[in-house]
Amino acid sequence: MAQDFRNVLVRTIGTSDTTLLAGGNYDAVIGIRCCNILTSTIAIDVKIAKGGADYFLAKGVNIPPNSAIELIQGGAKIVLKNGDVLKAVSNTASSVDIVTSFINQISS
Repeated sequence: MAQDFRNVLVRTIGTSDTTLLAGGNYDAVIGIRCCNILTSTIAIDVKIAKGGADYFLAKGVNIPPNSAIELIQGGAKIVLKNGDVLKAVSNTASSVDIVTSFINQISS
């Protein structure tokens, strides 16, 4: 099976939980880049929601004005399976753009 690399682009995330990626058949998240598009510092949470519980990858992480952070570095991966939902939220309305890179279905 050939590797199927994909990006999900989500703009102007604000104060409501926003789905970045719904897990499929063992998708490998290889990058989550969060960019503050405002001129003031914001704080973000990124989490995996599963079965009514939240598992945080980042909680209350500050991003300076007009700056970005990379949540997955150094070849790390996060595997999402059916029922896992990667979500993000900011403490400020319409404040962050997020690019999530993943490999679709690394296993069946």
